[in-house]
Amino acid sequence: MAGALSHIRVLDLSRVLAGPWAGQLLGDLGAEVVKVERPGSGDDTRSWGPPFLKDAEGQDTRDAAYFLCANRNKQSVTIDFTKPEGQALVTALARSSDILIENFKVGGLKQYGLDYETLRQETPRLIYCSITGFGQTGPYAERAGYDFLIQGMGGLMSITGRREGEPGAGPQKVGVAVTDVLTGLYASNAILAALAHREVSGVGQYIDLALLDVQVASLANQTMNYLTTGQSPVRMGNAHPNIVPYQDYPTADGAMILAVGNDGQFARLAAAAGHAEWAASPLFATNKARVANRDVFAAAFTAVSVTRTTKDWMAVLEPAGVPCGPVNTLAEVFADPQVVSRGLALRMPHGSGAEAKLVANPIRMSETPVEYRRAPPLLGEHTRQVLTDRLGLDDAAIATLVAQGVIGAC
Repeated sequence: MAGALSHIRVLDLSRVLAGPWAGQLLGDLGAEVVKVERPGSGDDTRSWGPPFLKDAEGQDTRDAAYFLCANRNKQSVTIDFTKPEGQALVTALARSSDILIENFKVGGLKQYGLDYETLRQETPRLIYCSITGFGQTGPYAERAGYDFLIQGMGGLMSITGRREGEPGAGPQKVGVAVTDVLTGLYASNAILAALAHREVSGVGQYIDLALLDVQVASLANQTMNYLTTGQSPVRMGNAHPNIVPYQDYPTADGAMILAVGNDGQFARLAAAAGHAEWAASPLFATNKARVANRDVFAAAFTAVSVTRTTKDWMAVLEPAGVPCGPVNTLAEVFADPQVVSRGLALRMPHGSGAEAKLVANPIRMSETPVEYRRAPPLLGEHTRQVLTDRLGLDDAAIATLVAQGVIGAC
C-alpha cells in the first residue's frame, strides 16, 4: 500500500543532521522528498568521513557514512540559488510542494527570495519549517548553533559524565548528536500537526524550531527535578537521580545493566542475589529509601554481582522478571537475535553500484508501513528527472542551466 504521506511533497533545503533527519522520516512515511544541494559539493556531511561508502569495486565513493544516516528516500537536485535562475527554480519547486524544510541562519534565505514571507504570498498552503540553533527571536538568534555547543549550553553536559571526585569526572557529551536527532523528531511532529491543521483551515504556517529549545525541553525529569527543588542536578555517571538500582554493575567478566523500576522487581532481584532480606530492610525496602542509601546498596550488591558472569546473571534475572541486560558494542547489537528478528539492519542498492547498509526506521504501522524506495542519493542524481517532471524543462533548457553553472552536470 502507498505510504501514509504518499500525497505529500517535501522540499528539503536543509543539510547536516536535524533537518535531513526530519526529511528522511517524512520520506520513510511515503512523502516525495526533493533535496536541494550545492553543485559540486552538496550537503556538508557527504565529506564527513572516513568512513565512506565503498563502491562495487571496493573503492571509497564521495559519500560519507554520516550522510547515509539521514538521507534515505530523497531525490538529490543540485541548484545554485545564489543565482537568480537558481532562485527561480527553487521557488517553482516550492510552489508545487506542501512542506519546505531549511536550516539556514536567521534571515539567510531572505536575500534569495526564499524566505517564508516571500513564498507564502503565492503559496499560502506551504508549511515552512525553519531549524536554527537558537530560534528566530532572542539575543542569540543570530548565532550559529551546533549539537555539541547546544549540549553544553542546554544543560545536558552538566548531568552527563562521571560523578565529581571519580577518575575522569567532568562534563561529557552524549556519544551521538542527540540534540540534532531530537530536533529532527520535533520538526517532523510539528510538520504533521501543521498538515492536520491545513486539512481543516486550508492554510499553511511557519514553524520556528531551535536546537536550544529542544535540548532544554528534552531534559524531562531532570529539568523538573530542578524546577521542583531549585537545585541543579549533578553528574552521576550511569546512576539514575530518582531510581535505585538503575545503573551498571560489575560482573565477573564485564558489566551488566539493572533497570529496577518498582519495589516488586527489587524484591525479586534481592531473592535472585541470595539476599531476600534486602527487600525488608529499612535501608532498601522502598525506592525512596534506596535513593537515600544508594552508595550503601551499590557496595552491597557489587560484592555479589562480581561473583557471576554477565551471561549467568541474565540467566537468573530474566526469568525472575528483573529488567537487565548487557552493555553491547554495535557489533553485538546487530548480532542480537531481537535486533535481527526486528530487521533493524537494512540493505539497499545505491547509485554507485554498491549496496548501502542502513538502519531501518523503527516505526511499524499496520495499514501504511514504512517504505524503502530510494537509498541515499548520489549528488545531483535526480536533477534532470525532477526538473523535467516537476517543472517541465526540456533538454535544451537544462543544458543552458548547466552551462550557466546554475545546476550541476546531469
